[in-house]
Amino acid sequence: MLDRRSVLRTLAGLFLAVTGTGAYAAIWEPGRQAITRYRLTPRGWPEGRRLRLAVLSDLHIGSLHVPLARVSELVAATNALKPDLTLLLGDFVASRRRFALDPAMADWAAELARLETRDGVFAILGNHDWWHDEPTQALRAGPTQVGQALERAGIPVLENRAVRLSSQAGPLWLAGLGDQLAFLPRLRGRPHGIDDLAGTMAQITDDGAPVILMAHEPDIFARMPERVSLTLSGHTHGGQVRFLGWAPIVPSRYGNRYAYGHVREDGRDLVVSGGIGTSQLPIRFGIPPEIVLIELG
Repeated sequence: MLDRRSVLRTLAGLFLAVTGTGAYAAIWEPGRQAITRYRLTPRGWPEGRRLRLAVLSDLHIGSLHVPLARVSELVAATNALKPDLTLLLGDFVASRRRFALDPAMADWAAELARLETRDGVFAILGNHDWWHDEPTQALRAGPTQVGQALERAGIPVLENRAVRLSSQAGPLWLAGLGDQLAFLPRLRGRPHGIDDLAGTMAQITDDGAPVILMAHEPDIFARMPERVSLTLSGHTHGGQVRFLGWAPIVPSRYGNRYAYGHVREDGRDLVVSGGIGTSQLPIRFGIPPEIVLIELG
């Protein structure tokens, strides 16, 4: 039979376990910075050609764990990987309305412009870059303030656009899809996007060069054409809370199918970044912030 002291000890132990886990998820893990590496050869990739991709996603600058100084640290850590291409997968701003004390867009864009690569730095936008831009939501059209800040800093934003690059691995098509959730519903229903996959693919000539496509939300991968060698996405934050590789909540209609990591389906490859910042709740558990390095070939 349990006495009062035993009950109190048990309750104290449970309290410390819960509060300790909460402190870890709210303070320690979101401030970490991991390098996650993948090595793969997608279908259609030229034999013997190598390319190093650095991927940064979901920075959510201005959120609790991503002040401007953190952006500078991320830039330095990414440059140290010596990538051929650095790709920014959207959601640059915090997942809330802007505060007066948030870093100016021009300031964090200037920091990102310090990214160093052999073949360039390119970006797409995420849903929060649209949702928290009141003029854009009112007009139901761009350009967004985030996109303009990046372009002014010299970082091209690919929105339903494909460009042909002469990369370290030879000719390469890099495509960026418009955000799939760009506009919040005015009354009811689901957000709708400006994504135009068919129009983006139509810009790619059939010259045999491999195609890398950036899409903020990974759900588009379910209907990605075979012509695309590799799809890169963010948005999910890996669920932001993961237990043994499973997330209870994933902002995707496919649940954990495209929640995180390297996914291969029908010979097609997708890599979903866990991102840097946090959305809604400022916690991470089992999925620390990450810079992704992908070595192709």
